[in-house]
Amino acid sequence: MSAAIVPAGKQVALLLQGGGALGSYQAGVYAALAEAGYAPDWVAGISIGAINAALIAGNAPTDRVDRLRAFWEGVTAPGLPIFGFAAPGYAGLGHAALERGAAVAGALTVGRPGFFARWDPISWMLAGFPPSHYHTDPLRQTLERLVDFDRIAAGPTRLSVGAVHVASGEMRYFDSRETRIGPAHVLASSALPPGFAAAEIEGEAYWDGGLVSNTPLQYVLSCYPRRSLLAFQVDVFAAAGVVPRDADGVEERMKEIRFASRTRLGTETFATMHEIRHRLDRLLAQLPEALRATPEARYLSEIACVTTMDIVQLTARPEAPEGAAKDYEFSRTSMEARWARGQADARAILDAAPWREAAGPEVGVRVFADAARAAVAG
Repeated sequence: MSAAIVPAGKQVALLLQGGGALGSYQAGVYAALAEAGYAPDWVAGISIGAINAALIAGNAPTDRVDRLRAFWEGVTAPGLPIFGFAAPGYAGLGHAALERGAAVAGALTVGRPGFFARWDPISWMLAGFPPSHYHTDPLRQTLERLVDFDRIAAGPTRLSVGAVHVASGEMRYFDSRETRIGPAHVLASSALPPGFAAAEIEGEAYWDGGLVSNTPLQYVLSCYPRRSLLAFQVDVFAAAGVVPRDADGVEERMKEIRFASRTRLGTETFATMHEIRHRLDRLLAQLPEALRATPEARYLSEIACVTTMDIVQLTARPEAPEGAAKDYEFSRTSMEARWARGQADARAILDAAPWREAAGPEVGVRVFADAARAAVAG
């Protein structure tokens, strides 16, 4: 694999989407980045992406892949054996499919070790019906064990996690540059209702950021003051897919379209807006001094921007449909396959490194979409 190639003056950002069990693909991508020497200056995530981001930012570079591995092996450890249960889409299939079906059944009935668990029936009797199907006390304990939050506060690697303020419905990002991030902030970003209850931060309730936007792309690329970035955006839901032929396939395809379309729209919108900022800066520089001194020009100069952005998109594309339950199918076999796929995709694009080619001075944004597959095809 080629050594890291980062254009001069650019920071490296890693942007991680939500997607539950699919997040092991992101871990594989990071393993390849670390192998090639791409050390992110900034990691941002939503939902499972926030968990992976905390594991990265909250550990020394030499320990990060091991911590990611510890988390993913923990949550995919065999749970209680479920006999005689056929999860939708898995009945009558082979051993691997039965393992996946058992993992889905285990997640639904008891939860996942180190992540989430069913409420104790005694709690129901004493306090009434809880506000969610599961509680995430196991995840809090896992984060406290695997993440050094003091390291995050010290700031070697910037961390941002997105969550939704329940009362207002507004998206909010907790950024280590402004806030001392702790387990509660990561729990908030991954508190997807009605499965998980809202997390409380300073007396306010927060839910999973994926309810508003499943990617932190817009926040990172618009955060002021802007810096030129080489941003790796890792998505676990693909917009393109096959036409479904059964009800389970319909549910799977709906999830893919719902979560991938927001990422695509966000990328296109940002790219257009940033190109306008970039071209505006060049235009203002050509105006006579008298025009640059006008209130209108001064206003536009505040919008203009000289930064340049390279956005590298990596999207998980399994070889075959995985079923509507894929985002909570925590089997060890599937985890390993997704990790390996993410690592292979990242290695391919890192070897090609299309961002090494200099862009023209008029270019503000370059988007390398589906870059990994283009690299393999080339």
